[in-house]
Amino acid sequence: MATNHAFPPLKNDLLLRTARGEKVSRPPCWVMRQAGRYLPEYHEAKGTKDFFECCRSPEIASTLTLQPIERFAGLIDAAIIFSDILVIPQAMGMEVVMVDGKGPHFPDPLGSPEDKQYGEVMEREVDVKESLDYVYKAITLTRQKLEGRVPLYGFCGAPFTLMCYMVEGGGSKIFRQTKTWIFRYPEETKRLLQKIAELCVEYSAHQVLAGAQIVQVFDSWAGELSPTSFRTFALPYLEYICNNLPKRLKELDAEVVPMVVFAKGAWYALEELCQTKYDVVGLDWLHEPKEAYAVAQKHGKVVQGNADPGVLYGGHEAITKVVEEMVSGFGGGKQGWIANLGHGITPFVKPDDLKFFFEEIHRLSDLHQEQAMPTKAYLAAAEERMHQRNILQSDW
Repeated sequence: MATNHAFPPLKNDLLLRTARGEKVSRPPCWVMRQAGRYLPEYHEAKGTKDFFECCRSPEIASTLTLQPIERFAGLIDAAIIFSDILVIPQAMGMEVVMVDGKGPHFPDPLGSPEDKQYGEVMEREVDVKESLDYVYKAITLTRQKLEGRVPLYGFCGAPFTLMCYMVEGGGSKIFRQTKTWIFRYPEETKRLLQKIAELCVEYSAHQVLAGAQIVQVFDSWAGELSPTSFRTFALPYLEYICNNLPKRLKELDAEVVPMVVFAKGAWYALEELCQTKYDVVGLDWLHEPKEAYAVAQKHGKVVQGNADPGVLYGGHEAITKVVEEMVSGFGGGKQGWIANLGHGITPFVKPDDLKFFFEEIHRLSDLHQEQAMPTKAYLAAAEERMHQRNILQSDW
């Protein structure tokens, strides 16, 4: 069932080569939530439409996905499809709405295993190929519009994080319902997590069939778990995804793409995550770059991250300092590092400050290599980088 889509050839494969562990001329960069409300053009394209209405429109979703690629042309090395992790609970039959100023809201969350809705969710046959077709159409359209400029990320929410939303009804500060479920109803929780994990595999596989070239799994609430609880209620289901997605892609006669795991707040689990089959391990800003890089290199893994998103409020001097620490700590960016923030970009960031962040990654990684390499080798590498930039900018 290989994809029949004919996409333009990829002109900038820097990120994919980095994700596969290859040596590169500079670190690729992008940021989570790079398509979003901090951009003026986002509000123009979204207009008065509801958030999920935008997700369900392939034309709008593809337009929003491309906005940062166009604004930061030549500086950014990946796009990520405009969508939301909560499309899986929606496909499972749960209602999710986006409330202005509050975020996602489930009007009728799962109360307990005795809840009638829990039984319905567990028994319902979910066809993510059909119910989430709008995401695949958006991915295919985006790949066509990208014209090979950069690769495209697909993504899904991790089982534990999705379960949190399904039982809390939205975000939470104390996660009362989540903790009630995992400690009072552990077996029922595990059954729900397993069902979500299976859907994550199928959903991710169809994203790849539609044109996604790399897939990221977001475990945004992993840090709410103790190390023991993480090993019980998060890690096994993250492992299920990375163990089974390649198998499913092969069954569908599709290319096996790099996989990224991002377990925000689970700093204690870095070693364990590096022992999984994910190619890339996302880091939040709780990690010291040099130490995390050493752990990842020991296991042959690539890291992605990890600037505190808040530094973008701090001005150019603060941004430069954080990027210097990352470039130095992550080996200069020649192998094993995808530059990013340690979480999604936050509201009210000025686009020009994000642009400066990207520019500093380019400048300081170039400077690091200049200081570390013999003159002849450095000039050859610099010439290659300039050639790649000229190719990207000539497309405009």
